[in-house]
Amino acid sequence: MQRLRIAVIGVGADPGSRARQYLSTIARLTDHYELVAICDRDERALAEASAGASTACFQDIRSLFASAAPEVALSMTPKDSHGVIAATAARHGAHVITEIPVGLTRRYARAVAQTCEEHGVLWEVAEQVWLWPRERLKRKIIEAGLLGELTHSRLWYLTGQYHGFNGVRTLLGREAKRVLGYCGEAPALPYEAYGGERETTVMWDHAVVEFEGGIVCLFEKPPRVFPSPAQGFATGWHIEGTRGYLDQSQLVLYSEKTSQAFDLQERFVDVDGDDVLDVARVDTNPPVTWENPYRKWRIGSADDVAKASILVSFHGAITSGSRPQYGHENALKDWEICLAVRESARRGNTWVDLPLGEPTELERKIEAEFVRRYGHDPTEEPEKLLDANFTRAATLWPFAHWL
Repeated sequence: MQRLRIAVIGVGADPGSRARQYLSTIARLTDHYELVAICDRDERALAEASAGASTACFQDIRSLFASAAPEVALSMTPKDSHGVIAATAARHGAHVITEIPVGLTRRYARAVAQTCEEHGVLWEVAEQVWLWPRERLKRKIIEAGLLGELTHSRLWYLTGQYHGFNGVRTLLGREAKRVLGYCGEAPALPYEAYGGERETTVMWDHAVVEFEGGIVCLFEKPPRVFPSPAQGFATGWHIEGTRGYLDQSQLVLYSEKTSQAFDLQERFVDVDGDDVLDVARVDTNPPVTWENPYRKWRIGSADDVAKASILVSFHGAITSGSRPQYGHENALKDWEICLAVRESARRGNTWVDLPLGEPTELERKIEAEFVRRYGHDPTEEPEKLLDANFTRAATLWPFAHWL
């Protein structure tokens, strides 16, 4: 098998950061990747992330591409920098994986896609939700016809709701056709948000999303302070059909007299001393199972399985000349639902058809704020933004309160 040279850009200040989790996964996929470089401006974080390894370390992205020549770049830098890093990687001939969302705006995302196409490289977006083992099991349950004809769905998400729309859209297997949004802003006690912003209000979103075939998703993102307590409003999505429904933990099948519930189960096995997911299953008659293809690499937690799927499938797309399994096209569809919710509310709570046409008011505000903060449009002069001070305080937050 051809091993690809991969570099990770942005290792995270926290030892438990998502970037370092990716580094751990890459270290196990030795048949697929050779980690040739990591890059971060924080010298301490670089030293921690590279401890015990012979990987080259860089504090400057220009030096990384000049010296390490990676074939794949995994960008784990802050949201505002995704487009800049992706375009830079593409111009150096590196295939690229970026974190979610696909772009601050659709225009930014399409500019990255065009740059990748012009330089003959692939772009994958690291959306993990649809790749969690239970979500894969739920898809198999639906494909087996146990829910009958799909009729309805419900989604609750605190923030980053494109994850939730990804989960719902994937399970329904249909595209969203129109959105009716109702949004607002409520006062709150002063709090510090994800990016360190001091806030005294919280924003909330409600929507009806109509999918192909007339299937409706009822969506709610409640007002709340970030970070939220462990108790309280749950994140999740339910899918209902004529014969039953699925929630986050069980399958319920209807009958004329009573309903029967089946737990969504996970079985773990010992692999070289690690407790690793073997299968996800539901004990219907016959049972429905999803087997973990990554257990031999000791990859078994839900999110690590998703990371492995992203990395392994991207390796396959590059080496076989095929398309990424998710790609910016699907990422844009999930992101566009979020934008449509706010645009519908702005228009006075009227139905908005998908796909969207011209830029939404929210996108215009985000792009204006980006240029105000950093001085350049990332689609026109990305190289001038390589030295910008990108932080967790993304330009999305002031106008949407989204992560």
